[in-house]
Amino acid sequence: MTSERQVLQLDGEPVEINAHNCFACGTLNTNGLRLDLHLERGRAWTELDLDDRFEGWEGIAHGGIVATLLDEVMAWSLVSTDAWGVTARMAIDFRRPVRIGERIRAEGALLESRRRLFQTSARLETADGTLLASATGTYLAAPDDRRRELQEHYGFRGFGTTRVPTAEPADRAGARSAVGAKR
Repeated sequence: MTSERQVLQLDGEPVEINAHNCFACGTLNTNGLRLDLHLERGRAWTELDLDDRFEGWEGIAHGGIVATLLDEVMAWSLVSTDAWGVTARMAIDFRRPVRIGERIRAEGALLESRRRLFQTSARLETADGTLLASATGTYLAAPDDRRRELQEHYGFRGFGTTRVPTAEPADRAGARSAVGAKR
């Protein structure tokens, strides 16, 4: 593991983690998305323009890339509360084509947790708020010993407890009340 660090934002404050090779968020992966993630307790978002290396049909992002963006912000909504997990189930509604080169925003929210299962939602929108895709996900949290291993490996410190922030119930289909309400 390199000693390089990468910076995320948690509640508006910089948080350094070890640079890593994840296709979506890792700065070491030269072929990846290299997402600039922003975290709030129970939420994660990123903004970007996809270039043509992520193209499916001409001028349109590949559906797998869209799925990756939605999965990543949902997964990081867990990490923002010091929960670490893997995707167990994900459902996506593709609404409109995601145009290559167009500014987009992906935002994920942690909706609820029961034991080691976490329910999430996500939205992908254009800069003007047009819904491109939405998703729901179920994540299985890592046991405490594995969570500590991951924290050590990625260099995370001081994220608090593994609890979902108190919030009003959100629409599981990714309603604006849950995701996308804050800009």
